[in-house]
Order: sequence, then structure tokens, then C-alpha cells
Amino acid sequence: MNDMTRPAYPLGAYSAEIGGIEHTVDPKRIRVKSRDRYAVSPILKEALAGKTADIVVSPRSDDELRTVLAAAVRHRIPVTVRAAGSANYGQSVPLKGGIVLDCLGMKGIVSISEDRVRVRGGTIVAELEKELRQHGKELRFPPTTARIATVAGHFAGGQGGPGSTVYGTWRDPGNVISCTVMTMEEEPRLLELRGLDAQFAHHTYGATGVITEMELPLAPAWAWNECIVTFDDYMDAVRFGVTLADAAGITRKFVSVHEWPTPSFVKPFRDILPEGKSILMTMIADQSWESFAQMAERAGGTIVTQSREGEGPYGQPLWEFIFGHMLFQIQKSHPERSVIEGFFRADDLVGLIDRVHDKVKHYGPLRMELLRIGGQIVGSGSPYFVYESPEQMAQMVRDMQEAGAVVSNSHTSNVRAVGKKEITDADIAFKRMVDPHGLLNPGRFEVDEADDAAVSAVELPTDKWDRRLG
Repeated sequence: MNDMTRPAYPLGAYSAEIGGIEHTVDPKRIRVKSRDRYAVSPILKEALAGKTADIVVSPRSDDELRTVLAAAVRHRIPVTVRAAGSANYGQSVPLKGGIVLDCLGMKGIVSISEDRVRVRGGTIVAELEKELRQHGKELRFPPTTARIATVAGHFAGGQGGPGSTVYGTWRDPGNVISCTVMTMEEEPRLLELRGLDAQFAHHTYGATGVITEMELPLAPAWAWNECIVTFDDYMDAVRFGVTLADAAGITRKFVSVHEWPTPSFVKPFRDILPEGKSILMTMIADQSWESFAQMAERAGGTIVTQSREGEGPYGQPLWEFIFGHMLFQIQKSHPERSVIEGFFRADDLVGLIDRVHDKVKHYGPLRMELLRIGGQIVGSGSPYFVYESPEQMAQMVRDMQEAGAVVSNSHTSNVRAVGKKEITDADIAFKRMVDPHGLLNPGRFEVDEADDAAVSAVELPTDKWDRRLG
């Protein structure tokens, strides 16, 4: 067990050195900036309670950021990078106090061209998307938290989102053109990581440099139709979902399948969706709508809602009811529900999902996102279960694994323990180079795995990195 006792940092001297750069030691502000959405996890809610920074610093330019980091290195004060705080794993909660680096001021679009955008890391994704639409473009896969999340936060803490059914995830080559980070050294440097090298900064929760800019490829901004299709049987919905996800000629943005009674857990759905039906949620471009509607009917589905993006009867964009955001919606009225994160990859994907479903359906209704990983359609999901104990959760993990799923840990906030990033010798060498004193988000991704923090006393038998995921 690592010692997470908070040291006494020389905040007075540090504050004097950073001068007029915006910062605060107001306790209320510190509490707000030391949290994210980790409370969706019953385990993290307990493990991370009360962990706060000592100071919040809010640079607005590269020059200010360089001053902030250089002074932190001189005084050996740890820095936890934070943007909007939309993460579910507690990645931006400071384990050792010190500085919370609020990056929301480092925003703005640098340039937009026909095929790419260059943007500052602190830019809110929805604001970027609004501007891109003026150019007939959109991001390949924004997060479901786009209205509050930042571009850098999505890359540093996320994997994919609406659009991943077509374009894959951040790990897939070509989804990042470049990523610029500032190092945590006595004389901080800006490093532009191009192409595959951008993976050094992906999913490390700010522990391998502070992301200042990103250059991303763009997709066409289609006229999207949001749609919910109902099915009498959950596995019929899954079969159609797998077919739709793999239908290259249909312009689709996401495919999300949820077993009854999940729709009854979501207040905006209760007066819209029929009793007892499992649902498939998707977004389909205008030019594909007629073929899609015929496919749905022939698969035994009934289209119960169709609307333009963001104009549905549920009051929010439909993409705010998929991936991890769906749990957030459910917990508004059912806070006792939780999930784990299983991945389903097989030539017979429907068969694998069916086996896992049969094994774990007694825990609760199954959710299933269908996305592309490494060029193959993969399922991601688990039951929405009523949390009882770590032992119950551990047994569910084992049940899913025995049926053939790979399970990552969404109830911890260590890079290695979560299990969704491949860590090579090159990743370790990069971490050592950009953060030689181990001051960036300490405990989350250390050079020596033994120095990673024990974020929780609860041990789940989840899988660490597995090549079936990438």
C-alpha cells in the first residue's frame, strides 16, 4: 500500500514565483476542481472521498504554463492536470495534493482546413463542433460529454465515442495527426508528437505531459437522424446491432443496444418507449435512412422515434444516452445501479454476447455498445446491476471472463489497473524523459509499476492490457 500522506508544500514561495498568473487557495474552489464524476463508481466514491489539491492554478498561454510548471519542479510540488472534470474514473483527483492545473483557459481554434483542425487542448468539444459545422465538418468521434469535455481531456482520459462504430478509437492509426505536450522539467519544453507517437500521451491522465494542442482529422457533417428501434427480444436487437454496425454502405454514427428494463430506468424515456421492449439507439445520415428503415423492419424492429440531431422527445442529444453517459442518466433516479466494462471480440460476436448474456443476465439488464477496434466490430458492455459489495462485483467479473469477455476496471484510476492502454518500454522511456521527477499526477502512471498508488483497497479480478482490445 503506497503512502498517500500529504506533504507540506511551500505554497507561499510558489505563489510568489508564479506572480499574476491566476491561482487560488479558496477551499470551496479547490474542492470543486479536485473532483470529477468518479462518484458514479461506488468503490471510487469511497476511495477518493476527501482527496483535494492545495492550490488551483489556471494558466491561459504556453508562456504561463511554462512558468507554472517550472516553478512546480523547483519546489517539487506535484501537478494534476484537469480540464472539465467529466471523467468517470477519478483520473483528475489529486492523490498527493499539490497543484490542480486547470486548463480550461488554454482554449481556441488555431486553424481549420479541408481535412483537419488544429485546436488548443482546453477547448470545449461542443464549441469546436459548432464551428466545424460552419465548414461542413465534424470530429470523427466526439465524447458523449461533448457539451462540457475538452479536446485534450477526451484524448488523455478517453477511448472513443459516437463515431467509433465507423472510425474506431484513439488507438487506431490515423485518428490523431499530432499532439503537442509540455514537459515537466526545470526548463519545460514543447514536444510535438506526430502520428503514432501521439499514443505516448493517450490515456495517461496527464502523467506524460500537459497537452497544449491537438491536430485532428475531420469527417463530413452529415444531416443526422436520431432513432430508437424497439425489439421484443434483446438478442434480436443485438443481432441487428451487429449487422448495422458492420454495414459499410449505411452511414451510421453509433449503435447502442439496451435490454429491458433499462429504458424504464431513464426518466426521459418512460413516456416515449413501450413497456417490455429492448431498444437499439443509433444515428443515421439522410442518404442511408430508407435502406436503414427497411433493414430494421426486416430484422423485426419497430422505429419508435426519429428526429434531427438534438431535437428528440427525450430533451437531449441521443448520444448523451450511450457509453458511460448512460450510467450517469440512470443514476439520476437509480443511484444504486452500477456497471463494469466488458469487451467482446470474436468471429461469432453475436454468439459470444449471447453466452455472456446467459451467464450474467441475473445481475441486471445488459448494455452493449458496438464499435470498431483494430478494424473489427467489437462489443463493449455489462449488466446494469444493483451494487451490493466488492465480492459481488468480483464474481460478476469472473462470470463474464469465463463466458469469453475481457473485462477492464472502471472502478480504479490507475493507467495500468484500468487495463485499457498498452504500455511498452518506449512508453516508460517517454514518461521518464518528460517527467523525470515523477510530479505529473503521481500515483496514476509511474515508471515503476510498484509505485502506482493503491487507489482502493478493493481488488477486482479484471484483465490488464489485453491485445484482444487493440
